Amino acid sequence: MNFDSFDLNPRLLANVAALGYTAPTPIQEQAIPPVALGRDVMGLAQTGTGKTAAFLLPIINKLLDAPIEARPKIKALIVAPTRELAQQIADASRDLTRQTKIRTITIYGGVALSPQTRNLHAGAHIVVACPGRLLDHIGQGHVDLTNLTTLVLDEADHMFDMGFLPDIKKILSHLPKERQTLLFSATMPGDIRRLAQEILRNPATVSIGRSAPADTVSHAAYPVRADLKTALLLNLIGGAKDGSVLVFTRTKHRAKRLAGQLERAGHKATSLQGNLSQRQRQAALDGFRDGAFRVLVATDIAARGIDVTRVAHVVN
Repeated sequence: MNFDSFDLNPRLLANVAALGYTAPTPIQEQAIPPVALGRDVMGLAQTGTGKTAAFLLPIINKLLDAPIEARPKIKALIVAPTRELAQQIADASRDLTRQTKIRTITIYGGVALSPQTRNLHAGAHIVVACPGRLLDHIGQGHVDLTNLTTLVLDEADHMFDMGFLPDIKKILSHLPKERQTLLFSATMPGDIRRLAQEILRNPATVSIGRSAPADTVSHAAYPVRADLKTALLLNLIGGAKDGSVLVFTRTKHRAKRLAGQLERAGHKATSLQGNLSQRQRQAALDGFRDGAFRVLVATDIAARGIDVTRVAHVVN
């Protein structure tokens, strides 16, 4: 199967090809048809399976087929648990809508409210938002959701872990009753199942099984002072002569700084963190997959899109 099978707009297909995507992933094969038909969808899939494109492609395709408006109205709302994930989704949307009139904006906390307010007043077709800041804008009357047709709750399990369930329910109370709802989650605990039963109408269920962990995995723990961690890491990587290395850090600044230190020490290293554009992110992943980089340093959040097999060493 290829992307032509989904009867996508030619401009969208061209953008897909420009991004280097040649064949749909299993979650895309399963999810795109029911989303395109307007059905609610409950998707159970790990990160790194291509689920972002699984909901973006049919949403964008529908927008491309609609009449052009002088001032765009919000048609799709994508709710994500973190700023980093919201940025990643928005970057992917902008890449897929190049040379079109579709406008995507992000709404998240930690930055000034006024630029986001101006963006909302200018109009957008797709809004990618974190729950708290979205409610701030709703409360101040900055967001018009009366024309919304599609709601996406992405990484629902992560949102529940972060205590966003009350915020999600408040957001739902401001949305049109007649809408398409898509819920994606890596796991399906009871709270999420109950919410799915409340908000999804006769949903199509798509599920991609978890990859089994390798039976050859071994673990080691190294108690070390914070000021000696980088030296220990350099020693470990230097001693592991063969195979690729995936290093996880807590912050994006640490990921970028550590990748630079590894490069200066003679290792082929790159970082994957929230400040990267979708193209830069893809280049880092592709370079790691094809061996141009031996070491990939990633934040925990940015790594929620990694799908790389045969990694020899993982360091937390």
